[in-house]
Amino acid sequence: MKIWSLRLPAFVRRRRPVTLVLWGYAFYVACGFALLCMPFAHERTGLSWLDHLFTATSAVSTTGLVSISPSGSYSFFGELTILGLIQLGGIGYMTLGSFVILALRQRLDAMHQGVARSAFVLPRDMNVGAFIRAVVLFTLAIECIGAVLLIALFAQAGTPDPVWNGVFHAVSAFCTAGFSLFDTSLEDYRANAGIVIVVASLSYLGAIGFIVMSDWWRWITRRRGPSLTSGIILRVTFWLALIGTVSIAITDAHLAEMPWDERVLAAFFQVMTAMTTVGFDTVPIANLGSASILLLLVAMVMGASPSGTGGGIKSTTVAIFYGAVRGALAGRDSIRLLGETISRRRIHMAVAAAGFYIGALVVGMAALMLVEDQDFLMLMFESASAIGTVGLSLGATAELSAAGKWVVIAMMFIGRLGPITVGVALFPRAEEKDSPARRGADLAV
Repeated sequence: MKIWSLRLPAFVRRRRPVTLVLWGYAFYVACGFALLCMPFAHERTGLSWLDHLFTATSAVSTTGLVSISPSGSYSFFGELTILGLIQLGGIGYMTLGSFVILALRQRLDAMHQGVARSAFVLPRDMNVGAFIRAVVLFTLAIECIGAVLLIALFAQAGTPDPVWNGVFHAVSAFCTAGFSLFDTSLEDYRANAGIVIVVASLSYLGAIGFIVMSDWWRWITRRRGPSLTSGIILRVTFWLALIGTVSIAITDAHLAEMPWDERVLAAFFQVMTAMTTVGFDTVPIANLGSASILLLLVAMVMGASPSGTGGGIKSTTVAIFYGAVRGALAGRDSIRLLGETISRRRIHMAVAAAGFYIGALVVGMAALMLVEDQDFLMLMFESASAIGTVGLSLGATAELSAAGKWVVIAMMFIGRLGPITVGVALFPRAEEKDSPARRGADLAV
């Protein structure tokens, strides 16, 4: 044991940060799987070990796809385990450990800083130690406020066990996990504006990312303006939410049957749940029109923001592609966003992230279609939901075979890491010095 304890730090220090991120999340999944397999974690008998692995991966990846009902299958201990996995997956690998180290010795070593930068996709000018402190404190503060509000709202709505439901759904919403203790998600509360708005607010706060939160805090305390990354994230999030809400509210025939206020609220929530990748729903997604489903699918692929708790290609990457199209049409050789020229390094990373993401989505979709005999649209939506760590489904999850569950497990895991992280972990990376042609504004992607 002594020999192993001496060798472990050296072995860990030799690993690249992205490799540690990959193995760290795999370790979380393994621990969660072991706990969920314990008999006292079960509410009923006859549960498959593969379903426990599916649930553990979905929780750590903050996806929310489930092959069995969490509330009907697991005891309080099992639900608490799921909640713990959601929290660990949501705030990032090694964040809590790094926070403890900072509290004890006020600084992080190179390994912890490298892992944090890889896990959160931070710009080079971001102070890692200050960022991690802010992440943990902000997470606890927002989740506590959200839990208090949801407890009161659930109690007012007559929901059984409002305290546990409030705490569970607050954490699940902020971590954009989409796990619910209600078998129909939040469909019973679609007309409850209080619950809908609180859950949506928590989801947006988690999805826009900790970079925005850190910039906001620095603006409040030091009067320092927001970074380029924050400006882009907020603008992209606002316009996608507005365009999506208006489009679905006006065009969807299923929502047209509702009163106008419920209709707008439902459209807003479904767009929010797709673009933040939280995965809750207030109306059955399968009942929506084809055009609405297509819009939600596009929103899932675009996803949340870097350093946030959501998945997808990320809002900043979408902005870079928009800037590239606009620049090409205007005859410019460079990409400019909000008056800043984006560095070539970040452009290359955005292209790699989008390319790897689309490639992984297509491969996963093809694999799922090879092993499953279900409707094409259902499997395509399921694949986008899995790799985007969204959790929305048109009904395919409950019908998955064992092989299909393995495919979805792999896609959820890749989606949580981020395809670009998987790519960097798999392929050797050459270090290059920035030349004048490569310099420009740094941007998280």
